[in-house]
Amino acid sequence: MTAARSAPALHDKVAIVTGGASGLGRATALALAEAGARVVVADLDARGGREVAEMVDGHFRACDVSDLEANRALVDFARQQYGGVDIAFLNAGVATGCGVGDDFDLARYRRAMGANLDGVVFGTHAVLPALRARGGGAIVATASLAGLAAVPLDPLYAANKHAVVGLARSLGPALARDNVRFNAVCPGFAESRIIDHLRDMLAEQELPIIPAELVADTVLRILTGDGTGECWFVQAGRDPEPFRFRRVPGPGKGYGV
Repeated sequence: MTAARSAPALHDKVAIVTGGASGLGRATALALAEAGARVVVADLDARGGREVAEMVDGHFRACDVSDLEANRALVDFARQQYGGVDIAFLNAGVATGCGVGDDFDLARYRRAMGANLDGVVFGTHAVLPALRARGGGAIVATASLAGLAAVPLDPLYAANKHAVVGLARSLGPALARDNVRFNAVCPGFAESRIIDHLRDMLAEQELPIIPAELVADTVLRILTGDGTGECWFVQAGRDPEPFRFRRVPGPGKGYGV
């Protein structure tokens, strides 16, 4: 049984899904709707976003997540349509497309950091007042296995995804007083546009591509659980679960767990 079919806690909840026009966002929007949630789909791809919004009987809002005001406008739109917000899946992201050496490109770097990190920070900042107004809620951010391991072939992507992991681990306990849970999902090579430039390499190395639906199912497991500050890995051949950050040194009690 999928999480979508066994999540009565999501019935009539209002969810924002960024990067919802395709890939992981699309699959999660569909799963949320199947579980009874009301969904606002946000993306720069208006055509794809509207198609998904129609499929879930929800609403579409064009949004550049790297723009703080656009995030605030998205949350205002969701509140106008549904009266509030309970869930935010901050999923929008792009491939980096450059490194730190001769191939460094400032515009590509800014674009990647804007979508992959600013989009999570700005989205969280914008949605918190709406969640607090409902007495609490849940945020899930899309990180990556690249946020849990070294990625020599794409260090900048690893950098922004490590930042999302650090944000999730820190905001989980920080937002507990507001009854807001903050977690991250960390998929490997999952079916989405972001791996388009890697498909030939993945095929040559016989590396499996994770179905977007498996990631969506994991997001719903996170949303219907009670954990916070967790970073759930999703990898082929293994059951998704929170990654255990063991033996990390810290300055004192309460750190380094």
